[in-house]
Amino acid sequence: MEKITFIDPETKEEIEFFVVEETQINGAKYLFVTEKEDEDCDAYILKEMRADGEDIVYEMVEDDAQLRAVGKVFAELIDDADIEY
Repeated sequence: MEKITFIDPETKEEIEFFVVEETQINGAKYLFVTEKEDEDCDAYILKEMRADGEDIVYEMVEDDAQLRAVGKVFAELIDDADIEY
């Protein structure tokens, strides 16, 4: 599983996530990420907002309707996912 590092823009803290799955919907790229590789834990859906040279900027999906819609896509893609909102 790929591990990626994000920088919190407010605190400048590094946060590592494991990419479980990725998909594109209507031309937008989304990542389904977790904090731990092999354990039950919180998961997040991130949306690619733009690419700045080599850096790619992602934001957490927080809109409830968008979160449910994209979550359904990931639930179909990930066999053993038990996604709760």
